[in-house]
Amino acid sequence: MIKNKKLVIFDLDGTLAVSKSTIDVEMSLLLVKLLENKDVAVISGGSYKQFQKQFLASLKCPQHLAKRLYLFPTCSTSFYKFNGNDWESVYEEKMSEEEKNKIIEAFKKALPEAGYIYQENPFGEIIEDRITQITFSALGQQAPIELKEKWDSDNKKRLIIKEILENYISEFEIRIGGTTSIDVTRKGIDKAYGINQIEKYLKINKDEMIFIGDALFEGGNDYPVKSTGVYCIQVSGPEECKEVIKNFIQELASF
Repeated sequence: MIKNKKLVIFDLDGTLAVSKSTIDVEMSLLLVKLLENKDVAVISGGSYKQFQKQFLASLKCPQHLAKRLYLFPTCSTSFYKFNGNDWESVYEEKMSEEEKNKIIEAFKKALPEAGYIYQENPFGEIIEDRITQITFSALGQQAPIELKEKWDSDNKKRLIIKEILENYISEFEIRIGGTTSIDVTRKGIDKAYGINQIEKYLKINKDEMIFIGDALFEGGNDYPVKSTGVYCIQVSGPEECKEVIKNFIQELASF
């Protein structure tokens, strides 16, 4: 399967790393090994700042291989590539202040209606301006994973919030992401849009791509990828993702 593909695309949170945590040593080693044979892209609802903290800081990748790695934060509303010395921005589709303010006000109305109770001491921002999208994180951006996993394990709380938000800001795209997050972008900005951006900028056809993510269920922020025709692999988390990468490496070694 992998031998006929040019590009392997990964989700970040819940796929390459535990939510808001850094990738571990084994994941870094596996990704570098994969980069020796294939181009790799990472697409996530997270900001570029989150990519730096969660992904790049722990990725021990030689510069010549980093040129094969492409980063698409906030569902590909921005794109970063390695220029040989550093990561440079190729584009960034910023939301207007009017758009961002409307989304934030909608959250302020929808959250109480959904029964959400604001944390007295949240772990970071609850509603975050990521320049190209607005993201709600129920316990705060930096909440411990053990708390996040308990808060909405079946996605029901966020589905209620999402349904209410749609009454206020139906002109925007609203997606469940990570373990406690809801991402809001301009209409049409989702991971299907992201795949189209990847095809456009990397000049790689969709049938030459593989996507690996943990939220390919209906309503999840990886789900739109299915509509593009890209071959998708669902994983339960980083450990299962590692097994997928190991299988890729083993398959490539046999040719």
